[in-house]
Amino acid sequence: MRVLRVTDSNGRYVASLEEVDRPVARQGEVLVHVAASGVNRADLAQIAGRYPSPPGEPEGIGLEVSGTSEATGETVCALLAGGGHAEYVAAPEGQVMAVPAGIDLVAAGGMPEAFVTAFVMLVLEGGLSRGASLLVHAGASGVGLAAIQVGKLVGARVAATTRTADKVQALKSAGADVAIDTGRYEFVAQIEEHWGRDAVDVVLDPIGAASLAGDVRVLATGGRIVVISTLSGARAEVDLALVMRKRARLIGSSLRPRSRPEKAAIMKRFREEILPGFASGALRVTVDSAIPVGRAAEAFQRMRDNRNVGKILVTWH
Repeated sequence: MRVLRVTDSNGRYVASLEEVDRPVARQGEVLVHVAASGVNRADLAQIAGRYPSPPGEPEGIGLEVSGTSEATGETVCALLAGGGHAEYVAAPEGQVMAVPAGIDLVAAGGMPEAFVTAFVMLVLEGGLSRGASLLVHAGASGVGLAAIQVGKLVGARVAATTRTADKVQALKSAGADVAIDTGRYEFVAQIEEHWGRDAVDVVLDPIGAASLAGDVRVLATGGRIVVISTLSGARAEVDLALVMRKRARLIGSSLRPRSRPEKAAIMKRFREEILPGFASGALRVTVDSAIPVGRAAEAFQRMRDNRNVGKILVTWH
């Protein structure tokens, strides 16, 4: 079978296909013939040598796929800890789910990582509930657009940011009540203008250093900031007096390193609480582009250049 290998050559990605043996599904695994694999920023970090696969998991890049179960012929999608950019994957059974009604098979390849991440960070970590207020940074990313929709499904009001004016409409289309272009406006001032001071219960922040101080400023008493990446840097100054006054909580979280049993438990709740939203039309995967595997370098470069709105997918057949 073919496996995708991607390297960085002087700021440009180079992709090649390597022939390897097809994986053999062990007990508790499902062999999936891949139709599409989702591109994520975690892939870029792994290519750069900063984010290896967890011990015991496939070493290649790729955290989500859609395709066909070799055992049953059912169309499925799966959350992975690595190795997803390949023609076949042996996916943990607890992390495989049937493609929901209303989702195209290729688009389904961009659902697991984005929507399960959004569910974990907002509901399980952030405690988001009906009537709460949510702020999503980098709202036009795959996870960002998923988080907006999950927030609305839960019953929260949602504000979202993007630093690109052309992406503001995508935030609104996903359901954001307040869409903020941080290239033109300070997000703190915009939140206060629309919702008042100290108004946000949960912040989903993949930005890190550049936004953390503002996150604390907009928080309501008892608010939570869930940090899932550090795109602008990992070190920031924070007003601890304000953190104490607001009884704020800073939560750092990631999905990939968790054990298979923990992920299986998460996926069970996801199937029960979130997955029906796709069949009802409340949730949808926003596909930026589906790029054939022979041109895969374009997919990774597009993400690196921050040109995507939603999910970038690599198609295999």
